[in-house]
Amino acid sequence: MGVKGKLIASLEVKSGGHSVQDIFHVNTHHIPNISPSKINHFEIHEGQIIKVGSIVSWKYNEDGKEKIVKEVIEAFDHQKKSITWKVIEGDLLELYNYFTIITSSEDQWTTWTLVYEKKTEDTPEPLDFLGVVLDLTKDIDAHLLKK
Repeated sequence: MGVKGKLIASLEVKSGGHSVQDIFHVNTHHIPNISPSKINHFEIHEGQIIKVGSIVSWKYNEDGKEKIVKEVIEAFDHQKKSITWKVIEGDLLELYNYFTIITSSEDQWTTWTLVYEKKTEDTPEPLDFLGVVLDLTKDIDAHLLKK
């Protein structure tokens, strides 16, 4: 059994956490246009945008390399403004036995929680991936402030 870990990062967003969450809930397919340096492609494989059981994939840039993550949406709570994504395929599963991404918003804050189990003790913490999602959040916030 690998080493389990959890990283939590909150970022203040001037556009409001609810606005950022709405991008993930309603306009997910626009994210590659909002943050093309971070997200190259978004695709729905099964289901609909942000519905429990839907399967989606993202092509993203991390350290100058294109990577892919395929996820199933495990939970969505519109009132709590949270989405739970379980990684089922992709680059993250090369290093981790399991990987879950939770995004939530409250007032002027967006919080990302990464829950994972390393395959080996030497596996690094997923700080680079966390950096990608935080930079993505900043891009979405800047986009929303332009409106």
